[in-house]
Amino acid sequence: MKALFSRPAGRWSIVGGRGTWPRLLCLLVLLAMSGLPGMAGSGPDVAPAAPVIVLTVQDAIGPASADYVVRSLQHARDQGAPLVVLRIDTPGGLDSAMRQIVQAILASPVPVVSYVSPQGARAASAGTYILYASHLAAMSPATTLGAATPVSIGLPGGTPNRPEPPPSLPAPAAAPASKPASEPPSRPVPASEPPPAAAPLAGDAMKTKQVNDAAAFIRGLAQQHGRNAEWAERAVREAVTLTASEALREKVIDAVAADLPDLLSQIDGRSVQMQSGRLTLATRGLETREVLPDARHRLLSVIANPSFALILMMIGIYGLIFEFSSPGFGVPGTVGAICLLLAMFALQMLPVNYAGLALIVLGIGLMAAELLTPTFGVLGVGGVAAFIAGGLLLFDRDVPGLGVPLPLLFGLAASSAALILLGGSMALRARRAPVVSGREEMIGASGEIASVDGDEVWVQVHGERWRVRASGPLRAGQHVRISAIDGLTLEVQANDDSSSAKGETP
Repeated sequence: MKALFSRPAGRWSIVGGRGTWPRLLCLLVLLAMSGLPGMAGSGPDVAPAAPVIVLTVQDAIGPASADYVVRSLQHARDQGAPLVVLRIDTPGGLDSAMRQIVQAILASPVPVVSYVSPQGARAASAGTYILYASHLAAMSPATTLGAATPVSIGLPGGTPNRPEPPPSLPAPAAAPASKPASEPPSRPVPASEPPPAAAPLAGDAMKTKQVNDAAAFIRGLAQQHGRNAEWAERAVREAVTLTASEALREKVIDAVAADLPDLLSQIDGRSVQMQSGRLTLATRGLETREVLPDARHRLLSVIANPSFALILMMIGIYGLIFEFSSPGFGVPGTVGAICLLLAMFALQMLPVNYAGLALIVLGIGLMAAELLTPTFGVLGVGGVAAFIAGGLLLFDRDVPGLGVPLPLLFGLAASSAALILLGGSMALRARRAPVVSGREEMIGASGEIASVDGDEVWVQVHGERWRVRASGPLRAGQHVRISAIDGLTLEVQANDDSSSAKGETP
């Protein structure tokens, strides 16, 4: 700077001297460049890479989990994230919710890595399908996956997990006693003999369809990403499981990583198959950002819980019953309507057995009717039994996270029975209690003669003045007992202790 300026004649000047204008031009260029974006520092200002999005799915997979994953994948696409890591620790869940997550992963333009974490976690049942659908699959040490056999919901027979026999022709009906045991089964069947036995039960046929469909589904996912399709089908048909090291050896997963940085380091440079073609990952050293469920997802998760949905339904029905039995207060009806609508919203997202739902509604209705009608416990006992039976049938307990806990079910039934007993005891005490108001309450009540004026005699009873008549003479201050009412006139009798009530000696 000192070479650019001179001070002739006692003042600063930038004019004069050899090379002044070239120096001035360089100074202006430097000043202009210093104001441009990316030129203020010592080097070019490169925009930092977008972080890796980390999602967490725990507990049973349901509508809330599906909504959380689908929305988060859309957000990762909009933010231009290079990768999404889906941490899984689940015992399984609903088939519909699992398929929503799988479809979202397959359609995602952002690579998705399913990571069974932390240590001790599992990706059972529905979690195995999600693992196979992901572009890359990884597990922490001491984790497991598998047991992907679908569970039937609402099928008759009550044996959804029974192993299915290999397909075979229907067994013939019982042969007559005269039929030789060595006769070949392929002989023509006479018209007089009964026809062969029917096909397997509807529940068995439906179970076979579900298993075959699930096996084809997971086999297609395995072929999509070059994983072990044979073991995947065994996980569906035989419910087999694997540890992390075994899954890596069987080519079910792509890596075993201790933590997220280790995972990103191991998958760096790997090539994955996307809808648009092959994509090579560059993940070493990338930052991570965890996306947690927001308030909407947390509320949806709470409402979609089967136990909470059952409690909401009970509160809603009881609230409406109390509001209709004693209208005008408003609070029971308002709270009941809100809870009932929330319960209906939860039940439409869950696989519900409608026979169980009808039994629950019938049970609550019978218990409420017991409070309003004198049936001496008949309706109450029937209502409790119907409520327990409906709670057991409402959701399939074999599906992870969907069964209503038995302690909660019996607790709700016991609380309803206690409410019935409390209401019945209160009604019985009210029936036996003496009358405290009205015409009947006046008979036998005591009063004091307020004034006597010839034939006009007045008595003070309960703060009121009544005209009275009696069979004998009365005096002011005398205590009397009411024996009858004739219109607005009381018939009284003198008390024996009237004189002692005045402080006189008999």
